[in-house]
Amino acid sequence: MKNFDINEDPHRRYNPLINEWVLVSPHRSKRPWQGQKETVPSDSLSEYDASCYLCPENIRANGMTNPDYQNSYVFENDFAALKQEEIVFEKDIKDTFFKIQPERGISRVVCFSPKHNLTLPEMSIDAIENVICTWQKEYCDLGKMDYINYVQIFENKGSVMGCSNPHPHGQIWAQSSLPTEVEKTQNNLKTYFDKKGTNLLQDYLLEELRLNERIVIENDHFVALVPFWAIWPYETMIISKRHFGKITDFTSDEKTSFATVLKQLTSKYDNLFETSFPYSSGIHQTPTDGEEHPEWQFHMHFYPPLLRSATVKKFMVGYEMLGESQRDITAEKSATVLKNLSIKHYKQQ
Repeated sequence: MKNFDINEDPHRRYNPLINEWVLVSPHRSKRPWQGQKETVPSDSLSEYDASCYLCPENIRANGMTNPDYQNSYVFENDFAALKQEEIVFEKDIKDTFFKIQPERGISRVVCFSPKHNLTLPEMSIDAIENVICTWQKEYCDLGKMDYINYVQIFENKGSVMGCSNPHPHGQIWAQSSLPTEVEKTQNNLKTYFDKKGTNLLQDYLLEELRLNERIVIENDHFVALVPFWAIWPYETMIISKRHFGKITDFTSDEKTSFATVLKQLTSKYDNLFETSFPYSSGIHQTPTDGEEHPEWQFHMHFYPPLLRSATVKKFMVGYEMLGESQRDITAEKSATVLKNLSIKHYKQQ
């Protein structure tokens, strides 16, 4: 019987945010890859594309014309996943196998910049701060609506993540129910707070800073790290150092610090394989249900699929679909790789 080696031996890691486990198989990262490789999309986009429905002064799919916007720009999604009108549903099927619950909400698109080719890592700190101001305004405006209980801010970057338009943009879906992942997080944060009287993510962050094994970026107000329980190869999470629950709680300095860590982290991503690095990212923050939520700590997730190169990605198939999430490269190894990358974008080096 051999002694356990966390860098070589299979093991499971627990995610206290969603009460789930992930299987880690570090020895598998040595296997040769003969599977599918993706075509790398070209990074050589122009600042303006006449056929893009997100560029300034262009006509969108619904026939409306975009204004000549100079910073970030928000509009109602032309193909919204949620509808605003209230629906009456009288049939009572709560105790059957076929439960239905009408869902009311709003879907919006946030163009980060008028420039068709300007992603977050290539934007200035000031321009990213402008995006953050837009997120703050949308969270505040949508959260004031009496039927909106959660505002989900997110970005799908890259065609491999299902992004249908290369113009850099994110989305905001605001709805009457807590989304499933948010509800799981809410329940576990609340359970921890009720039991210990402290904040789970604050306590976790203190331990991560003490160990310094998975820290990628740290500044005065935020830390970017690879979570101990990460699933995706180069998954990261940005956590605020100060205890607050929502994006509208930022001080002026915290807004600048958040913009800085966003630029630095996404630049490291692009530098990893010298490509416009695809990911899904999203902010998790306090629900807008009018209740106090001291258990919440502002944080942002990044879930990038690339594994070995710009053309090889991680697939969630087989065991992941039927058993539980699994990864090969350890969180410590991927954190070291990201930490050692330059914060200066490879196109500017």
